[in-house]
Amino acid sequence: MSTAPRSATRRRVTKETEIEISIDLDATAGGVVQVDTKLPFFDHMVSQLGRHGGFDLTVRATGDIEIDSHHTVEDTGILLGEAFAEALGDKAGVRRFASNRVPLDEALIDVALDLSGRPYLHYEIDPPGQKILGDPPFDPQLAEEFWRAFITSAGITLHLELVRGRNTHHIIEASFKGVARSLRDAVKVEVEGGVVPSTKGTL
Repeated sequence: MSTAPRSATRRRVTKETEIEISIDLDATAGGVVQVDTKLPFFDHMVSQLGRHGGFDLTVRATGDIEIDSHHTVEDTGILLGEAFAEALGDKAGVRRFASNRVPLDEALIDVALDLSGRPYLHYEIDPPGQKILGDPPFDPQLAEEFWRAFITSAGITLHLELVRGRNTHHIIEASFKGVARSLRDAVKVEVEGGVVPSTKGTL
């Protein structure tokens, strides 16, 4: 594993949200995770990225959720992508590519990603559509907005597909866990002091 720190802290303030995020890609204790966005289900999902990605992750956000949750979810994705990209650095020696299938009860999600530097999202997940209960409830369509914001800021190519599933909660959670596990694999340093895994010499 690289001895250089792969961590970052970012802050973003707009008229709609105020967010602070810190991330360490090389957590030694399996990931210390603290997430508070005032959206309980979204907190649970973002926490999956830290826990199953093996990252230390702290997210604190306040936003105009009295109007809608969209701004908080999207802006969290933007800032998390920026922090992830900063922590990842020049990507020398990393695996770069990763893919897996992750089940959660009846739900099964297929994930493939590339730390390509080229943002692209293929999102083929169409859950039943009902909001996930909570206070406030979570609209599952916002998951796609989160991933688009995250991959655009992080410079990641991400393909997410629903293989099967009926329960919206299970489908969305399996997608977050699947991306987390793929990120964990993709950022692993295989060759200490290695070259950037691209014929261009940069990602």
